[in-house]
Amino acid sequence: MRVWHSAWPMLMLANLFWAGNVVLGRGIAGVVPPIALAYWRWTGAFLVAVGFAWPYLKQDAPVLLRHWRMMLLLSATGIASYNTMSYIGLTSTTALNVLLLQSAGPLIIIVWAFALFGDRPTLWQSAGVLLSLTGVAIIAANGSLERLLHLSLNRGDVWVLAAMVIYGVYAAVFRVRPATHALSFLVATMGVGSLMILPFYLWEIAQGGRIVAGLPAWLAMAYIAVFPSFIAYLFFNRGIELIGAARAGQSWHLMPVFGSILAVLFLGETFYLYHAIGIALIAAGILLASIRPASTSRPQPSLKERVRADV
Repeated sequence: MRVWHSAWPMLMLANLFWAGNVVLGRGIAGVVPPIALAYWRWTGAFLVAVGFAWPYLKQDAPVLLRHWRMMLLLSATGIASYNTMSYIGLTSTTALNVLLLQSAGPLIIIVWAFALFGDRPTLWQSAGVLLSLTGVAIIAANGSLERLLHLSLNRGDVWVLAAMVIYGVYAAVFRVRPATHALSFLVATMGVGSLMILPFYLWEIAQGGRIVAGLPAWLAMAYIAVFPSFIAYLFFNRGIELIGAARAGQSWHLMPVFGSILAVLFLGETFYLYHAIGIALIAAGILLASIRPASTSRPQPSLKERVRADV
């Protein structure tokens, strides 16, 4: 319960699990087609979570059905589109590129929050985003300005960036989701999102896409269904609820940090000084973005007060 009321421990774990998802998603890209991976990710997560959520789901079903348009929007942006497009991107780019590109997420969320709700970022948030992006750039360029200037986007990178723009809608609109228990909301979006992916999965099968995987790939898919899907989304949703989309989105800068650490631990890569500098700047940026001026702080409205009738 202490963790459930502390945003940053949950956000850190969510980003650790998502970093593992990117690394594993790239690792099995050759044996598991991207849409198949997205479909079984959310179908598996739904099957794992529905037992935990069932009592709340029965209770909240009338509310979820009443706000079916909002549920379709959140399921399409946060579950179906974002993950499918990201896995398509992973087939033609590197895991490191994806980890770094996802660090644009905080800025994208801030833009959507302003466009949809008129939220203006604080000076601290803006400075924190810029500082963290500087740290990400240092890691991306291996500490070399020349390499940074020659970074370019390929087809897979464009897919990932487009997915990030769509997910930014989910994170910004999350504040006006139906007033339900966290588990019932998550399971409903996972189930609806999985159904949205199903027609595209069937099309992929018709085009000859098949899962050609041994036990390690199936274990990787099981991890993806449980940790980056069920647990990470539950934690990230709760983080948004506690501190807002813009501040929670700042945690995405942790993904390249965790990705670098995972590469060192499991891929035998070397940890360099520029990694330490980049991580320090990212951490400093997150701290800056977390500052809330006393003059503008005010009690947050309850979830029921924030809910709107429909999209």
